[in-house]
Amino acid sequence: MLRCIIVGLLLFVPAIATADEPVALGDRLELFADGFLIDRQSGDVALRVHQPEPAEVALTADEPWEGNTSGYFTLFEDGERYRMIYRGWQHDPDDIRHEIHPEVVCLAESDDGIHWQKPNLGIVEFAGSTDNNIIWDGEGSHNFTPFKDMNPACSADARYKALGRTKGGLIYFKSPDGVHWEIAHDEPVITDGAFDSQNLAFWDPYEKEYRAYWRIFTDGVRAIRTATSDDFVHWRPHADLTYAEGTPNQHLYTNAVQKYFRAPHLFVGFPTRFLPDEGQRVEPIFMISRDGVDFVRYNEPVVPETAPADRQGNRSNYMTWGMLALPERPDEISVYATEAYYGPVPGRVRRFAYRLDGFVSLRAGADGGEIVTRPITFSGSELVLNYQADAGGGVSVEILDEAGEPIDGFTSSDADRLEGDSVRGVVSWNGSSDLSKLAGKPIRLRIDAKDADIYSLRFQ
Repeated sequence: MLRCIIVGLLLFVPAIATADEPVALGDRLELFADGFLIDRQSGDVALRVHQPEPAEVALTADEPWEGNTSGYFTLFEDGERYRMIYRGWQHDPDDIRHEIHPEVVCLAESDDGIHWQKPNLGIVEFAGSTDNNIIWDGEGSHNFTPFKDMNPACSADARYKALGRTKGGLIYFKSPDGVHWEIAHDEPVITDGAFDSQNLAFWDPYEKEYRAYWRIFTDGVRAIRTATSDDFVHWRPHADLTYAEGTPNQHLYTNAVQKYFRAPHLFVGFPTRFLPDEGQRVEPIFMISRDGVDFVRYNEPVVPETAPADRQGNRSNYMTWGMLALPERPDEISVYATEAYYGPVPGRVRRFAYRLDGFVSLRAGADGGEIVTRPITFSGSELVLNYQADAGGGVSVEILDEAGEPIDGFTSSDADRLEGDSVRGVVSWNGSSDLSKLAGKPIRLRIDAKDADIYSLRFQ
């Protein structure tokens, strides 16, 4: 059963463009999660935050070099397989100040994102043997966070990169294969921060630059800082993340920011919120941005501490970094979260499943409602909606000119109603979906809905 939380009325409208400028959508996917497309609304319409459905335990950190304080998991697709890189660590559950063994960096792999194996790599010695899946045990092991560099200009010996904390800041690691690593630069490449978290970086294919996010403290509160770079060594002046007006000032442990692979102009993040005055509760939440700095951050947990299992207590419920699109589940997005930190049993990572684009929806209730978009231009000949309508509910679309007047042939009386559930629902008018004569012209969409969720739209 889909779990969700109604979070009140729109709108969050970022000041990316003025309301009079048509937004050039082309054929890119657009989410409704930040309200960017919405010019006005009326009736029973709200944003709905969705929680992914819990699935199976993907990995248990039960090897002698892993343990109950294993953490900072990173997942990514790598060719025909998936990889998970993480810290192995163990503490005495009866005295968490007592470390059982030092930190190491481990690798697991999977063909399907569900069943994970720990390869015997023979690289790093632990307790007199190299029969393990350890890939690094030097400085930076505490929060070693890698990624596969998709920069076309990336050199072969640095196809995989990572950041890890050392005494002076974040150091840069490189690898040709994601398994054999070395320090790539003598000095830390990022120095202005606290860094006691999962600090991360990635190649931004939309802006064609590297982007990093790391831990800072602002007036004693854990917060997030970001910067960009062309070469991963020299970083531009940083910026501290900002949020929509009314967002509470809360501790954010990790940030888990990434480009949304289906809409690479968007940044999405799953920061783990820490509520020290509420039983030291930790829970991932959702946020979204168009510039990587100014975010719309929702206050509702996406993986609550009541999700299965062992999520109560400090550090026991972190979202991992990375989303996976599994080929056997084309209408889902898999995310992963940790459980059982500091406990008497080994730590675990559990998979959770989102509907495709299903982070936040535009929800129309039983009384119905409508939204009108800002002026847009598009390429293609069809409009596709990702939507889900309850029994008796539905969605219809009227097309307006830039001034807001209905266009003949695409009025509300011409519109065919979408019902049921589809991640690729083609919109039509009098049985025809052809929009080719409107391509490139400024238009608005008036979306009318009742008892329905709308997640995304795209022209094709």
